[in-house]
Amino acid sequence: MKTARGSKRSQLAEELTRAVAGEVRFDRYARQMYSTDASIYKMTPLGVVLPRDADDVSAVIETCQNAGVSVLPRGGGTGLSGQTVNRGVVIDFSKYMHDVLDVNADEGWVYTQPGITIDELNRQVAHTGKYFTPDPSTSSRANIGGAMGNNSCGSHSIIYGKTVDQVQEISVILSDGSRARFEGLTAAQLEGKMALSSLEGQIYRGLPDVAERASGEAERRFPKILRRVGGYNIDRYYMTSPLDNGTIIDLTQVMVGSEGTLAAVTDARLKLWDIPKAKGLAVLHFHTLRDSMEATVATLEHDVSAVEHIGEIIISQARKSLGFARNIGFLQGLPSDILVVEMTGENVSEVRSKLETFRDAIQRSTGTFAVTILLEAADQRQVWAMREAGLGLMMNVEGDSKPLPFVEDTAVAPDRLPEYVERFDEIVKRYGTEAGYYGHASVGCLHIRPLVNLKKTAGIDTMYQIADEISDLVLDFEGSLSGEHGDGIVRGAWAEKMFGEELVNNFREVKDLFDPQGIMNPGKVFDTPDMRENLRYGTDYATVNLPTVLDWSSDGGFAGAIERCNGVGACRKFNSGAMCPSYMATREEEHSTRGRANALRSAISGALSVDEIRSDRMLEVLDLCLECKSCKSECPSNVDMAKIKYEFLNLYYQTHSVPLRSRIVADIHRLNALAPGYLAPLANVVNGSPPAKWAADKFLKIDRRRSLPKIVSRTFEQWFNRRTPRTTGSRGDIVLFHDTFMNFNHPESGEAAVTLLEALGYRVRLAERVCCGRPMVSSGLLDRAVQNAKRNVAALTPYVEAGAKIVGCESSCVLTLKDEYPDLLGGEYAARAVADASVMLEEILIDALDDGGQQIEWNDNAEEILLHVHCHERALIGTSQAIAALNLPPNYHAELIDAGCCGMAGSFGYAKEHYAVSQQVGEDRLFPALRRAGEGTRFAVTGVSCKQQIEDEMDRPAPFLAEVLASAVAGR
Repeated sequence: MKTARGSKRSQLAEELTRAVAGEVRFDRYARQMYSTDASIYKMTPLGVVLPRDADDVSAVIETCQNAGVSVLPRGGGTGLSGQTVNRGVVIDFSKYMHDVLDVNADEGWVYTQPGITIDELNRQVAHTGKYFTPDPSTSSRANIGGAMGNNSCGSHSIIYGKTVDQVQEISVILSDGSRARFEGLTAAQLEGKMALSSLEGQIYRGLPDVAERASGEAERRFPKILRRVGGYNIDRYYMTSPLDNGTIIDLTQVMVGSEGTLAAVTDARLKLWDIPKAKGLAVLHFHTLRDSMEATVATLEHDVSAVEHIGEIIISQARKSLGFARNIGFLQGLPSDILVVEMTGENVSEVRSKLETFRDAIQRSTGTFAVTILLEAADQRQVWAMREAGLGLMMNVEGDSKPLPFVEDTAVAPDRLPEYVERFDEIVKRYGTEAGYYGHASVGCLHIRPLVNLKKTAGIDTMYQIADEISDLVLDFEGSLSGEHGDGIVRGAWAEKMFGEELVNNFREVKDLFDPQGIMNPGKVFDTPDMRENLRYGTDYATVNLPTVLDWSSDGGFAGAIERCNGVGACRKFNSGAMCPSYMATREEEHSTRGRANALRSAISGALSVDEIRSDRMLEVLDLCLECKSCKSECPSNVDMAKIKYEFLNLYYQTHSVPLRSRIVADIHRLNALAPGYLAPLANVVNGSPPAKWAADKFLKIDRRRSLPKIVSRTFEQWFNRRTPRTTGSRGDIVLFHDTFMNFNHPESGEAAVTLLEALGYRVRLAERVCCGRPMVSSGLLDRAVQNAKRNVAALTPYVEAGAKIVGCESSCVLTLKDEYPDLLGGEYAARAVADASVMLEEILIDALDDGGQQIEWNDNAEEILLHVHCHERALIGTSQAIAALNLPPNYHAELIDAGCCGMAGSFGYAKEHYAVSQQVGEDRLFPALRRAGEGTRFAVTGVSCKQQIEDEMDRPAPFLAEVLASAVAGR
């Protein structure tokens, strides 16, 4: 029997479905996925609408106003203050309303829809030599609409100011569903607007009076610093003096920073600035937080474009992070804190000179013990990547006490930072905890996050008490409680303390003019719920214990692994890295790492039925996870959704039958073993025949457009056992892990690996191994994978104990040994030893370079090569050694393809239901890069999945890295 609320929800869903051309989602899963953002809050909405255009937005708001239902305009959902969660209807602009509509380089503006990310906007306007300057650390996934909603800033606000300084015009849908366009108006234009009988006219008639009455209190209460984004920008409604064109008022200034509480933006004209011609960084190292704060003041005496602080917790977590530990070579010694100082110029020489002069001066006047100067763009990107990942890295602190964003956005005058931070730290320590520090030191805006446990009453009380004291401290320093990330709930809760009752009443008047029915994102900025309510993790939060196979001890259990996702949304980026390929292809929240984690957490915590953890609907949520492992390294919080999916599938198959296709994939080694020899040609003919492809498509759902790997007549093992070794083994023994595909399908990769290893002086050995178990792991057949892991560990351990390395050419297989075996076998010592000894061929080649041992002699072959690195290798090892290895021959020139996942992902791309997404993933960046390659360019891969995808699409060979290198060995 439906509840009254359920009936109302169903009726509203039906009305919206009739009213809009976009998508209407009122199911339980969608509501849970949109119930959280990157803040500490959770509010379950009535439903979600993905509008296709402004007409849809108008229809949604009009329908909701008639129904008395609130509306939340939202994009990336990366809000840190609770402003992007609410209980009404969520409008998600990011799937469809993400186009750049017009660009004018001469006049320096771009006309865009709100659902585009900041980085994607800048990628699309880069050809003009200009860019949109607000650059919050979330720019890879934060939407332009969100930047306007929060009045976002970023690392370079010391030069460019805030978003409010960049917005020239905006089109909005008002709270009654009517349209308006806000821009600077002259007195005559204002008079015309006031004459309108519509809601827009009401706003223009009422706002001048409110702004005038509020002016005195605004002057008194608003902090006199750059980074004040709290409340409404009522002080900017009137221009201090008419502009050259006669403009006297500008409603865009009030709209920016209003967090969707006044109207919904459907497009905007934004100012663009010239991209600096050259940039460089100086990384200043300190032993104490106080030293770094005092040095901040000294840096501002120089011509800097950014000064960013990174604190001890972030540095410590970066050293432990799989994705960041290999990219922090800019750190010297063991600093507790660093300052990242940027300077710009007309050319690199000018920037170098400025940085060197700066370094000499700053070393004389501050407590820095080391300075690293970085002029290469790639080196600078590594520093900025760590800074941008600061929030997620801090959240990796073990245990239920996390560095949380409830006082993390305060700002004071930069010259007062040393004293301010000292007193802030005293308050935090008085409550028996500590805080993580990072932020925009140049403008006095630090993101300071005390560690508290919101699953306990004591932790919630501590949060409130610290927030209360910090708000007093901010007032003492004439600062702003909200310096970048908006008010939402955590800072809106202190609105009257910060601004006074009179000014908050003026804010209410503004809200009433725009939104008489109070439907636009209510309870944000002011008149908020108590900051201790609506917590994602409150005292009533609990999770069920589920039987698991894999070792989850390092995550605090299976639930802890899911809870690693804190909502920052780094998995929602585009044209960058590899995470998350399915989201890049579909733009669906459900197909992001965050969406999956939200769904799973809802099930294990009871927000959805616990039975949902084994449901077909949950299988749909996890189905498009390609198990690429990119999230394990690219997610700042190291959410390993691939591992979570393995365990989920194992749980699912406890109550559901395993599909025949999954069983066949899991047994690929045994099936291949049936056909070598004289049966191989026959098997290949049968497998490639139209009837066989039709049958596979019909009964196994293996897409007929895919080519199955051919089985060889002579296996690699047979070739190896009959060959004559070419070395005496001056370097000793090494074990070549001849994976299933090397042995039965691509023995040429193994033959090439042997050539290279013997040329280095290794005596190559083969172990009596079975399949690594990767197909079983990927299919969720973990009990079988455990048995294979035990057999292989037993077979490989004697070699490892004798000091031999285990080397392979197939990323997914080698990294199964390295990454999955310890989890499958409970972290036992032998499994860990095998994992530690397992390496890719390219790692051996680079480690042996100029080490005093036998070296490879290269011939004069010349090649231009494009390399695509398998996702598992990219995530768990990185790409640097593979590309370095391909450039070892003197006449080879190899470049890494700037692309993410290829889309094949093991058996994923073979599945009929996945084919379209598989192709979309490939089309993201990989296929276009390959099509641009000349006919003389060779392709190279480090995984059989990538090989199959590229060869299917391009009809050109894509040999393994080993093969390409072996052709350059002298005497080959």
